[in-house]
Amino acid sequence: MEQEKTRCKWCLSSDIYKKYHDEEWGIPVYDDETLFEFLILETFQAGLSWITILNKRENFRNAFDQFDYKKIALYDEDKIHELLLDAGIIRNRLKVRSAVSNALAFIEVQKEFGSFSNYIWGFIDGKPIVNHLKTVADIQPTTPLSDKISKDLKKRGFKFVGSTVVYAHMQATGMVDDHVEGCWKRA
Repeated sequence: MEQEKTRCKWCLSSDIYKKYHDEEWGIPVYDDETLFEFLILETFQAGLSWITILNKRENFRNAFDQFDYKKIALYDEDKIHELLLDAGIIRNRLKVRSAVSNALAFIEVQKEFGSFSNYIWGFIDGKPIVNHLKTVADIQPTTPLSDKISKDLKKRGFKFVGSTVVYAHMQATGMVDDHVEGCWKRA
C-alpha cells in the first residue's frame, strides 16, 4: 500500500482538493489559455470557497466555451441570459458580465504585450517567487505585489481582480510557490 503523501493542510478535506494541489497549484503556467481559465475561475471564486469552484469547474468549462476568451469577448445579452440560467455555474450577474469584459481586456493586454503571459509574468521577471512557509497559517491572502498587479489590472479594465483574487491567481498559476515546509510539492 502506498504511503499517503504529506501535503499542505488546506487540501486534505477532499480528493478533488488533493488532485488540484498535486497537479496544478503552484506549478508555473505560461500559456494564455490556462492563465485565462484561472483568471475566470478566480474571479467567480471571489467571496466563495475554492472547493465550490473546483466542484463546478467542468460546468464552467462547458458553459464558457472551454474558456475561449475570443468567443467570450463576443458574448451578447442572449448568451449572458443563458449563463445566468445555468445552475451548473455561479449565477452572479456581475461576475458573468465581468467574464466578458475581462476577455476583452485580456485581448487588449495581448495586443500590447504580445501575450498575457508576457504581461503577468513581467511583474516577476518570468521567475516564480518561492516563499519559505512553515505552516498554512503563514500564507498571506495578499502581498504588496498582488496589490500592485490588482491595481494595474483594474486600470486596464479588468473586474473582480482585487488583491486577494490576484494573489490566489498567482498561487494557482505558479507565479508564487506557497507549498509549506514538509509538503512533497515544496520546490
